[in-house]
Amino acid sequence: MNVDSLNWGDLTPEIFLAQYWQKKPLLIKQAFANFKDPISADELAGLAMEAEIQSRIVSTNSKDDWQVDHGPFEDFSQYGESNWTLLVQAVNNWSRPTHNLLAPFAFIPSWRIDDVMVSFSTPNGGVGAHLDQYDVFIIQGSGKRRWQVGAPDSSLESLLPHADLKQVSSFEAIIDEITEAGDLLYIPPNHPHKGLSIENSVNFSIGFQAPSSQELWSSFADKLIDNNLGEQRFSDPARALCQSNFTITPDDKKQLKAFMLQQLEQEEFYEQFIGQYLTQGHHALEILVPVNDIDKDKLLDILSEPDISFMPVSGLKAAIINDVQPTLFLNGESFPLEKQTLALAQQLAQQKPLSTSKMKTLNTCLKNTQLLLDVLNKGYWYIE
Repeated sequence: MNVDSLNWGDLTPEIFLAQYWQKKPLLIKQAFANFKDPISADELAGLAMEAEIQSRIVSTNSKDDWQVDHGPFEDFSQYGESNWTLLVQAVNNWSRPTHNLLAPFAFIPSWRIDDVMVSFSTPNGGVGAHLDQYDVFIIQGSGKRRWQVGAPDSSLESLLPHADLKQVSSFEAIIDEITEAGDLLYIPPNHPHKGLSIENSVNFSIGFQAPSSQELWSSFADKLIDNNLGEQRFSDPARALCQSNFTITPDDKKQLKAFMLQQLEQEEFYEQFIGQYLTQGHHALEILVPVNDIDKDKLLDILSEPDISFMPVSGLKAAIINDVQPTLFLNGESFPLEKQTLALAQQLAQQKPLSTSKMKTLNTCLKNTQLLLDVLNKGYWYIE
């Protein structure tokens, strides 16, 4: 199985973005030939036993009563052999083979990706018909599942069979198919969908983050406060005589709006905000900070070892803005760049393992050495 290669059939990534992305759902049969689960059901259950990893089990009974239990879990035997689903968030942060499932979707910027959720479902297991506010690609792993996907419909009734489970009423399906290992289903935001497991099955859901305007403004305001910016007061030295003192004039509104937007127009500050915001992780990472900082001499020793690899933390969010102030962003943190450090930063942002021989070609100056030491000593990259 080569997950780097996605069999688009008659489509291409360009056609997909133009005709399907955020527009309509799509099922590609056998998008991944000979697909094998990158993580087993037993390994997934092991992750669900960890307190720092978000997990839940959704179950139902013959009376259609729904139950949601949140991890960590100690035992799964109480749930029986049918009618339940285990869902584990951000498995890509803990399983590199699962993280590698993201490679075929590199035609979409990595900052748009949230996580890879993995679900194990017993026969008749599912979470019911529901809507998501984000795009999702679902790779069918082992087993079979019936998927139904509908078109957006404002007449759908919102249901709450459990306090932690939002569902919608029945909908007319425009996709109604049984998926098998290697099939790929794309579902845009606000399209009702329902997956019901036919047998024990595993699904890999690549979810995309879509910040709301409220979230962006709230975080931007926090950034202003953290940096003691935005404290200047509104002023109007060219104030004309008002005709009615209870009226907020169009000119008043225009001036106040421009005053509020001044900080957004400060491009360097905005770059730092948006780069940090979009690379902040929403889920725990397996970051191990070195007990003792790696110094330049230690790094030289490491680079002399041919069998050592430099590895990024799985699930780490990374991006580069190469504009007003070139910057590498890792896990919501800024690393200012210069011309000499850009090539190294690009390799770090791609988050692919690097050999010592490759790293030697990138470590061309003291500034590159310092950048590499910074990311190693923060635990964002490590030696293997």
